[in-house]
Amino acid sequence: MASKLTMGIDVGTTSVKAGIIDQNGQIIARFAESYQTSRKGADVVEQDPYDWIRLIEKAMTSFAAYEVAAIGLTSQVNTHVFVGHDDAPLIPAIMWQDGRAGAEAAALDARVTLAQKQAWWGAPMPIDASHACARMAWVAHNRPEIWEQTNWVMLPKDFCLLRLTGCAATDPISNIGLVSNALNYIPEVLGLVDGAADRVAPLVPICETVGTVQSGHFAGVPVVSGAMDAWAGLVGTGGARERTTVYLSGTSEILGISSRDVVPTPGAIVFPECEGIRLHAAPTQSGGDAKKWFAEANDLSLDAMTCLVAENPRTKATPLFLPQLQGERAPLWDADLRAAFLGVSRQTSRADLARAVYEGVAMSARLALETLQTSANVVSDSIACGGGGFQSDPWNQIRADILGVELRILAAKEPGILGAATMAAISTGDYANFAEAYDALTVFDRSFTPNSAFKGQYSDLFGLYQEAIALNADLGKRIASGSFSTKAE
Repeated sequence: MASKLTMGIDVGTTSVKAGIIDQNGQIIARFAESYQTSRKGADVVEQDPYDWIRLIEKAMTSFAAYEVAAIGLTSQVNTHVFVGHDDAPLIPAIMWQDGRAGAEAAALDARVTLAQKQAWWGAPMPIDASHACARMAWVAHNRPEIWEQTNWVMLPKDFCLLRLTGCAATDPISNIGLVSNALNYIPEVLGLVDGAADRVAPLVPICETVGTVQSGHFAGVPVVSGAMDAWAGLVGTGGARERTTVYLSGTSEILGISSRDVVPTPGAIVFPECEGIRLHAAPTQSGGDAKKWFAEANDLSLDAMTCLVAENPRTKATPLFLPQLQGERAPLWDADLRAAFLGVSRQTSRADLARAVYEGVAMSARLALETLQTSANVVSDSIACGGGGFQSDPWNQIRADILGVELRILAAKEPGILGAATMAAISTGDYANFAEAYDALTVFDRSFTPNSAFKGQYSDLFGLYQEAIALNADLGKRIASGSFSTKAE
């Protein structure tokens, strides 16, 4: 049993969340504060890395009454910071939602064969617009003066590690697409972009100490390498157990299955085996972000939107929503896809539209889940769930109905914090491994079972969803690009 307090810090897409974790897995002190995201046009999505540092320091100040044995960090990934020789960011961080490197990604992907992908990663994963090499190629081509000054290309948690400890490091799990199943950089991948190999940080195992905090109340406290938010959150929610299915809901929906079986499946991500865990994952592009978009566009609070959905069941006037507001990641990997409401009638109300958003996000999760079930050769009759998106009971029931399985909800509301703190606790020797930590720290407090009355209806709707995605792809791309000519022309 753990005997020491640990701190977990999660640098997410919209906020920094942090907590002090006790030996029972309880978050006994919390911090959360959001920061701005800049969206310039259809493809440019950026953040200021100093916002992350500012809020981490604020969190630490709020925790000054506690003594902790170690600190774990996790963060959003496929967000990249181009860092100069003075350890300062040279340009705003390019976020995972940013699609500006689409052309570079396509060119790089065309240079790689399916056989190479299979040998490197064990799965036919694409090089997309969020891949580190695509981002480096974009900067090298469009901002050569920045590329020349770049010392490190870093993920958010690694930039924060650098500023906290003065040490440059990253971990193999977070560098999906750059690292092999042996947890080493792949020279051929880095060789796709001249100079890339010189600008990646040294790899340090996820539970190993990188350095110590340099100043403030927590000066001298060890900070572990940590891992990406999806991996940390999925493991913290239950993915440490073999053949377990897990589901995170936040800005996006992320599905995961822990399985040593690997069936090469387009669309799925397969992480290298780490700490005895082989995680198959499918991160979508939009989850809570779609809900936030609709609420803001209709001058609704998130709670008011939930009430609308709870009070208004699906009717014939409820449309089908495709939630690809800014492209899609797993399993489609198409940055140019765009959202749509289909089947809107004169009878369609705002409540119908709100319900369609909830259902559409759940449909995207089902599409991702079915891809993972093939990849991992696992079909579970229950899913362990965590994250802020699972605090909405009406949405939980909709997801259970559409996915067709029981959803068990993690009692800890911040699985990323729990996962980060668990890595810190393993580093101190409090736990031997993630499975032992999971047994001690993970508690589920609610469950949702599918309503059999809706099974046929939602199965039919899911079939339409899959057809609509394919049909909408070309139209959405043409509209987004401003090309309105018809095929006949």
